[in-house]
Amino acid sequence: IAVLSLQAFLLAEPSAYLAIKICGEIYLLWLAFKIIKHAKEPIEADHSSSKAMTLRRAFMTGLITQLSNPKIAIVLASIFTALLPKEIPTYYYYVLPILCFFIDAGWCSLVAVALSAEKPRRVYLKFKAVFDRAAGAVMTVLGLKLIFGMK
Repeated sequence: IAVLSLQAFLLAEPSAYLAIKICGEIYLLWLAFKIIKHAKEPIEADHSSSKAMTLRRAFMTGLITQLSNPKIAIVLASIFTALLPKEIPTYYYYVLPILCFFIDAGWCSLVAVALSAEKPRRVYLKFKAVFDRAAGAVMTVLGLKLIFGMK
């Protein structure tokens, strides 16, 4: 419903598409700046208060976190705005939400499984600055694509 409403709004108000693209590029470039700026900052973890969580509790905590976090929707909207053409086929409105779900669920699951093991966590922490700068570079490229891809 939200996607179809957005499509109707964008068709009724063509200048809104330009506004969304400008907001998306600003957000992606700001996000890239923040990621790169804080790349060298260490992650502090308090292991003293950590305790085992049931699978159900972990799932519910993750689900509530994702559903209550508007940043996920903003990042996905910014990325898809950078990558998708203005005119998209109707079936995209059905495929994109499913694709977003699987991308997000797959990524979050991969990160959770990988970083729950000691060795991958140590590797990430050792090369955190490199990983963060690479993520910042990707966000910068997407933001610049929005800027220079405008017609």
